[in-house]
Amino acid sequence: MSQTIVRAVSGIGEKAPACFLVETGGARFLLDLGEAPAGVFPDLQGVGRVDAILVSHSHADHIGGLHLADMVGDPPLYATAMTRAFAGHARLHAARSLPLHAAIDIAGVRVDTGRAGHAAGGIWMRLGGEEGVLYSGDLCRESLLHPLDTPLPARVLIADASYGTYDEDLAPAMQHLLGRARRETLLLPLPPTGRGIEIAVLFFEAGIPLALCDQHRHVAELMLAADAETLVEGGTGRIAAMLAGAARLGEDFSPRGTMIAGNGAATGGLARSLFQRFLGDDAVSIVFTGHVEADTPAGAALAAGEAEFLRWNVHPRRRDLIWLHEAVRPSRTLYAFCAPRVGLAIEAAIRGD
Repeated sequence: MSQTIVRAVSGIGEKAPACFLVETGGARFLLDLGEAPAGVFPDLQGVGRVDAILVSHSHADHIGGLHLADMVGDPPLYATAMTRAFAGHARLHAARSLPLHAAIDIAGVRVDTGRAGHAAGGIWMRLGGEEGVLYSGDLCRESLLHPLDTPLPARVLIADASYGTYDEDLAPAMQHLLGRARRETLLLPLPPTGRGIEIAVLFFEAGIPLALCDQHRHVAELMLAADAETLVEGGTGRIAAMLAGAARLGEDFSPRGTMIAGNGAATGGLARSLFQRFLGDDAVSIVFTGHVEADTPAGAALAAGEAEFLRWNVHPRRRDLIWLHEAVRPSRTLYAFCAPRVGLAIEAAIRGD
């Protein structure tokens, strides 16, 4: 039996772009090749040629570095159909298909996949069976629309630990945000291929007047055209109803109800211009629900109290990491996208200390 070797090229010890090298079954794989918000990419020096790059989902911190594939021999790329549709990345146009939840042979190695609950088309993957590696990608157990398949046992686990030991339920934040929306006009900068469509569906079903940018509308249309297994049961109908009932959000939209615009940090897209337009306007409350870099205009607005942050869970809480550990039963775990001390705290929680 060949030895399995795992190397974190990037993504361990800090919130950094995802990129992990796995050698198993005589083949070499890169799992994701991302980009940090400041245009920082994984250092591929010394990685050498790989047999394939496997993509977990379409977010920039997991695919933003794919243009560097030539540095590792320009291997074939593999991604789910929904990830390829969402990505808009030239390198993924000709990518080979990964299933949502099945097994496939790549370079002589069995690769099992399952839906990860984080984004449409997003998956976890296991390479090399029970003696191999389970990579969670980004994982969530609380999604309203995206299914989660229980991960399989593996000797090594690479776990999404973005939230560290945070352990709050999504439900209270959900109710708080809905309460705000009933009383105030909101601008929600949101990632269209992440939590944006979920929040739009929730607000629409709660009877909140909703306006959606074209970027979100396009993503919703892609989701409606996708394999039904990309969404939870009934998800397609819920998205279709929301899309039909939401107003179209544009640059000159008269502020009312809840306005949902991409992107999530208001660094681009319609969210950027609407953020600039409504910043300091007492009639509109700006609420961010995901990670915002401190050195961005949104970060400065949060620090100054001109915008607010309310976490909308899209990564595993402490209890979810315990659940993941119980499902995978690894002998070794790499806690990704967090500081080393956070990984130690998670280990203590798993031990019950």
